[in-house]
Parts: sequence; C-alpha cells; structure tokens
Amino acid sequence: MDIMSYIKPELIVIVPVLYCIGMILKSTRLVNKWIPLILGGISVVLCLIWVLSRSDIGNIQNFVGALFTAVTQGILTAGLSVYINQIYNQMKKK
Repeated sequence: MDIMSYIKPELIVIVPVLYCIGMILKSTRLVNKWIPLILGGISVVLCLIWVLSRSDIGNIQNFVGALFTAVTQGILTAGLSVYINQIYNQMKKK
C-alpha cells in the first residue's frame, strides 16, 4: 500500500510544514506524547482551510463531504510527517 496515492498532491506541502512545527514543539517543555496529536489537529485545520477554499459548499451534504476529506487528508499528512520523523530518528541510532 502506497500512502502517497491517498494524499492529494496539493497537500503534500503540509508534511514538511508539520515536520518543522513538530521540531519546534519538541524544543519546548511539551511532553512528547502530545506532539502527534497536536500535529494532527493543526494538519486537519490546514487541510480544512484548503478543502473549503476549493469546494462549492451549497448544502450540508457538500459541507460534510468537505469536512470528511479535510479530516482524512489531515490525518494522512500528519501521519506521514510523524512517520518521516521516526525514520530519521531510527536512522540516527547506531
């Protein structure tokens, strides 16, 4: 299964943005276990902004579809960002 085939190409740019935000959060006193959840929330909001800007929201059904797309894309992009971070961390280990 190729996760990249599920993420809209226009939203791939969110992945490095989330990675940078994650590095900033990691440098604070925030407990590490909350960082993926925070990144997920930020990602969903960013995806929602993008989806709503590209959607014709004429009725509740269109809005719910846009919301579903934003949440799904947000989870996937946040997951990919955390996955990339974990690969980097594992590669640094000896």
